[in-house]
Amino acid sequence: MVDEIKNRTRRLYSLSVIIVAMNEEDRIGRCLDSVKEIADEIIVFDSGSTDRTVDIAKIYTDKVFVTDWPGYGPQKQRALEKAGGEWVLSIDADEALSEELAVEIRNILSGAPEEVGFKLPWAVTIFGKTLNYGRSARAPLRLFRRQGARFSPAKVHEKILLPKGKVKKLKGRLFHYTHRDFEHTLLKNADYAWLGAKERYAAGKKGWGLPGATFRAIWVFFQVYIIRGGFLDGSVGFLMAVIYSQVTFNKYAGLWTLYRQDKIDRAGRGR
Repeated sequence: MVDEIKNRTRRLYSLSVIIVAMNEEDRIGRCLDSVKEIADEIIVFDSGSTDRTVDIAKIYTDKVFVTDWPGYGPQKQRALEKAGGEWVLSIDADEALSEELAVEIRNILSGAPEEVGFKLPWAVTIFGKTLNYGRSARAPLRLFRRQGARFSPAKVHEKILLPKGKVKKLKGRLFHYTHRDFEHTLLKNADYAWLGAKERYAAGKKGWGLPGATFRAIWVFFQVYIIRGGFLDGSVGFLMAVIYSQVTFNKYAGLWTLYRQDKIDRAGRGR
């Protein structure tokens, strides 16, 4: 399959691959291997890894930048600003292109695509199983024309903002090795939930208190497990639906605690 990628007609458009990472020595090599044959340049922004992440990245590219950590959106925007390709693939260190997807991307850039961006179907791989439903039924926007594109400034769950135009979903799968083990699941999701709570608080958003947090958590479970067919992924599908639900509850419960603490502080200053 790699030979098939190499032997394709020369692409009309250049491709920059951008990656942000921290302490990903066990996963970034797989990610870089999956993109090295289609990338004209690979740009890695590391936010202070204490393992071999930077050393591994330097095997694949000389464009490795070690910086602070301002959040996902700002960090990916920094990487985007270094990109010189006409098209950009934004991929996380815990992800990897399937061979089919790599060929599909190369074929697109060998033609004259009308689209401004492409969504890549996720294949979340966790606890020994590759999921096909639930959140794996989603397809995040990852491949896009560089001109006029930017990342939102959100510290977590950032978005790619594109000029007006067509966006198409590809067929090949984007493998997402999201969690190393259950401990990593708990730590990562706690971080995401708290960052999400603080971001909403800073923006002045309300969450309807604890009843709102409870309702949203139930809705997320129903959406992931029933509407998106998570039940078809068996026991791991059920566990993931519960995990996503828990993250949602913690995020909005955290928002409630921030407003509650603000109220307590204001009451104390008024004495």
